[in-house]
Amino acid sequence: MKSSPFAAHRIPNVSFLGFILFLLISFQLTQSQADKQRPNVILIITDDQGYGDLACHGNSMIQTPSLDKLHSQSVRLTQFHVDPTCSPTRSALMTGRYSTRTGVWHTILGRSILYKDEVTLADVFKSGGYRTGIFGKWHLGDNYPSRPMDKGFETSVVHGGGGVTQTPDYWDNDYFDDTYFRNGEPEKFEGYCTDIFFREAKKFISDHKKEPFFCYITTNAPHGPFNVAQSYKQPYLDKGVPEPMASFYGMITNIDENVGALSKFLDTHGLTDNTILIFMTDNGTAAGVVKNKDKEGWKGFNDGMRGQKGSAYEGGHRVPFFVRWPNGNLGNARDVTKLTAHIDVLPTLAEFCDLDLPKERHLDGISLANLIRGAEVNWPNRTLFVHSQRIEYPRKWKSCSVMTEEWRLVDGKELYRIDEDRSQNHDVSEKFPQVVDNLRAQYDQWWASLEPRFDDYPYISLGNEAENPTKITAHDWHGRGVPWNQRMIRNMPYLNGYWMVNVEKTGWYRFTLRHWPKGTGKFIQAKQARLKIADVDNTIILTGPEKEHVMFNVYLPQGKTKMQTWLTEKDSNKDRGAFFVDVELLN
Repeated sequence: MKSSPFAAHRIPNVSFLGFILFLLISFQLTQSQADKQRPNVILIITDDQGYGDLACHGNSMIQTPSLDKLHSQSVRLTQFHVDPTCSPTRSALMTGRYSTRTGVWHTILGRSILYKDEVTLADVFKSGGYRTGIFGKWHLGDNYPSRPMDKGFETSVVHGGGGVTQTPDYWDNDYFDDTYFRNGEPEKFEGYCTDIFFREAKKFISDHKKEPFFCYITTNAPHGPFNVAQSYKQPYLDKGVPEPMASFYGMITNIDENVGALSKFLDTHGLTDNTILIFMTDNGTAAGVVKNKDKEGWKGFNDGMRGQKGSAYEGGHRVPFFVRWPNGNLGNARDVTKLTAHIDVLPTLAEFCDLDLPKERHLDGISLANLIRGAEVNWPNRTLFVHSQRIEYPRKWKSCSVMTEEWRLVDGKELYRIDEDRSQNHDVSEKFPQVVDNLRAQYDQWWASLEPRFDDYPYISLGNEAENPTKITAHDWHGRGVPWNQRMIRNMPYLNGYWMVNVEKTGWYRFTLRHWPKGTGKFIQAKQARLKIADVDNTIILTGPEKEHVMFNVYLPQGKTKMQTWLTEKDSNKDRGAFFVDVELLN
């Protein structure tokens, strides 16, 4: 009799099927152990906190003991750069690609929305078997197909738009006891915004602590409006810190407390050693420097850098980046001075966590894994680019910095030897014209690689079952004048713009136009309403009692198109757009 191919592994009194079951269970256990060994990742990014807004970076006024401790335990990238404003940084961070390549070069105007075909860090982690969650600020699209849940996040608790109190955010949020969106649905929470986001993140971690997870904690603090409890800002007011900086610092102190509590939570649950914990910020400081230098008293701290949020100078885009991973063989806590950027985070984490990079997707970033582990030998000489467009259509040389280890070329004209002049006070472009020419040539190549998609749009989908009705706001208008926050909406500005939409299915659609969100009980101020989309151009004359909304039922063909609304005022004949529009596929 021929011996069984399983003879060497024969188990007494176990049938063939039972043995197969044994093998499958063994494989699953082995796979589970392998997953357990893969590091967890927690990525914390704060909003508008600059490099100098930390005590460990030399700020003698601010109190950040938990972040200082994390700094002392981490590998610190001291030449880490991002774009000078929110959405562009986040798009590059999420995709490993320069922001303008992803469709994002503004924070409003329909240009803070990721293209549908972009693959995110969350997509990469989810495909690799990780549980994924985001808590706080997304700012890369509030509608399908660009919401967090459309881009790889299984769990999301986020506010709308680019900050609490902005137009897509839940109406009347004010940082305290607000309503946020859990997986797209509004939910009331108790507490301060930052506390809520960290609390929800810890719940997510607790629920998934036995499997690898990627947790993205992205606070809206310390972004304005600078709302924080008196107990956090009063100590700074007592020390003579002016407003709004005192509130700004208070918001950072609250963040610091939450980072400390998170670290203790990881210790308690035995997760510290195998968790990659990253802290960074999204651009230069917004309120950490007094602009009036003649004013007496504390003027803030920017670590000697020129420029703040939005600036092409160093203070606009060099930010903290701390990474701690006890099990990762990173070596001693230390500074790494090589030039690095937001585009490098995705490929770095993919290597650390043994994840596949997006296929058929050009990445601009490179893995920093070896650099972080101490292998700086033969590190490539790199030229990196950051810029701030904040306009409808990108303009070459606008608010940009071309960066190498030694040089900074600002706006294509000013040249600074950054290793000798970190304050960027001495323009040496006339002294080194060949350097200027070389950096301009590299920028030209980079710009040419971006241009092919400038005429494309990140379309908001209508009629997709993932979001029906689609709730659109004026935050994402294209055109001049965007009422991007709720204060502007309350002032009822005479503004209008258009949305770029993708009608996914041919059929009947209902459009509900409002000046105020549903449930506020406020009326539209109009005698006439007009809707234009695709080949449809319909007008309704409003009669009778005042209304909260006006509805259009229209038949639309499938396809990408432009959509615009007009609400004409009764007395002045002036018109403004509908600031809130719900679009529902009826059949």
